[in-house]
Amino acid sequence: MDTAFTPKLWVAGDWNGFFGLFTNVVLNVIVLTGLCLGVVHLPAGTVFGQILPALGIALPIGNLFYGYLAWKLARDTGRADVTALPYGPSVPHMFIAVFVVMLPTYLATKDPLLAWEAGLAWAFVIGIIILAGAFIGPWVRRFTPRAAMLGALSGIAIAFISLRPAFQSWQVPWLSFLSLGIILISWMARVRLPGGVPGGLAAVVIGTVLAWIATLSGISPVMDPHAVGLALGHVGLHPPLPTLAVLAGLSHVGPLLVTAVPLGIYNFTEGMNNVESAGAAGDEYSLRRVLIADGIGAIAGALLGSPFPPAVYIGHPGWKAVGGRIGYSLATGCAIAVVCFAGLAALLLAVVPLVSILPILLYIGLVIGAQAFEATPARHAPAVILAMLPNIASWAQGQIDGALAAAGTSAAKIGDAALAAHGVIYRGMQLFGGGGTLAGLMLGSVAAFIIDRRFERAGLYAVFAAVLAWFGFINGTALGLGNSAGVALGYLLVAGMCLAMTRYKAAMPEPMMGGGGLGEIEAAE
Repeated sequence: MDTAFTPKLWVAGDWNGFFGLFTNVVLNVIVLTGLCLGVVHLPAGTVFGQILPALGIALPIGNLFYGYLAWKLARDTGRADVTALPYGPSVPHMFIAVFVVMLPTYLATKDPLLAWEAGLAWAFVIGIIILAGAFIGPWVRRFTPRAAMLGALSGIAIAFISLRPAFQSWQVPWLSFLSLGIILISWMARVRLPGGVPGGLAAVVIGTVLAWIATLSGISPVMDPHAVGLALGHVGLHPPLPTLAVLAGLSHVGPLLVTAVPLGIYNFTEGMNNVESAGAAGDEYSLRRVLIADGIGAIAGALLGSPFPPAVYIGHPGWKAVGGRIGYSLATGCAIAVVCFAGLAALLLAVVPLVSILPILLYIGLVIGAQAFEATPARHAPAVILAMLPNIASWAQGQIDGALAAAGTSAAKIGDAALAAHGVIYRGMQLFGGGGTLAGLMLGSVAAFIIDRRFERAGLYAVFAAVLAWFGFINGTALGLGNSAGVALGYLLVAGMCLAMTRYKAAMPEPMMGGGGLGEIEAAE
């Protein structure tokens, strides 16, 4: 008698998982749609005719494949409680693609299509790196301090993700504070809202209702009723179409590598963490298969026109706890495809006030920043902060450049001396923030290894940083031989000191064992 177990594709708990994950993913789709239109100023035809249909293919690739992996795991183990991994647009990469890759290109060229091409090339490279990570990921994770990787990412989160939404939110504080309060209570304090309504959904729905009441009553013109009519014009069938724009972007991919390489590494490292989290909850998945799905999703999306790489999401244990199994992932993929192919994101963007979504972005930035300290030893806190600073410097330079451009001038015209006389150390800021993400990764790694007295590894990273600086990948103004020769020399001096310490450390007192506080140093494992 055949006693093979056949898993169910849908159970009652999948409704909870579906509404939670679909709300999360569709909010991210709405946000990236608004960022493309409002920040990069991409034509609506490109956004609704290329980017969203591409996502309508790239996202279900992961949702359906992860659903299959869950079904296979349930069948092979005979368990009915297996939960599929969640999947959607990578939130950190979503903002980095806009603010770090596409927006600078747009500001430099005033051509949004060139910015889009740069984003496609960047996403394509991310996909390649993730695929490589399926094979070399464990090695990279073993030798790169988490403090450096999360610290560099948190610098982006604080500077490029949190601050702009915060500034925009404070322009309509009565509405944004309401949404922020709901988000903080439900997500940060983890208070269950009445009826079990997800916090993000409650913030958006309540904010939307109040915004339209204020607009239609004439109290505050938050919304534009005419925009709804225009958005209806985008509703219709938008099939995904291949594009050669990614090839044009790849011809100028060099400068993009300074963010694509470390962020690709972070992406597959975070994927490892999420797979481990699922394993701890009882569902053991193949890391290689998961990362290959992530990489293929990013590459397929880029070839079809999306600069937003997808990724396995954090939260598998949460969806498992609310009863989600296999169906919630399958249903989310199908529903997102309908939203993207039918052009419904435009309508949702016209109906939902951006200011009610911005606090969600602010919260995301806060969580990413906090994670760098929560997921690393306390003694590595200085390394985390050091890894943050280059991206903050890069953001500050962008603010200064934007202000000077609005005044019809530039830093080059004013001169470093004149700027320094008014407290702006522009040249140092420019060098320190050059290639901010990769620079932060290098500085954070050197610092973390020095804290742990692993001077050989610290010296190796310092040498690697010197090479990157010499070619202008970090702490420079452009790619080229000897672009930052002085910085490269500085890294070599640090490497020399670390080499000297490998001989001297035998004479140092033994490291103190303790709780990992800033005043204590634990022995290296």
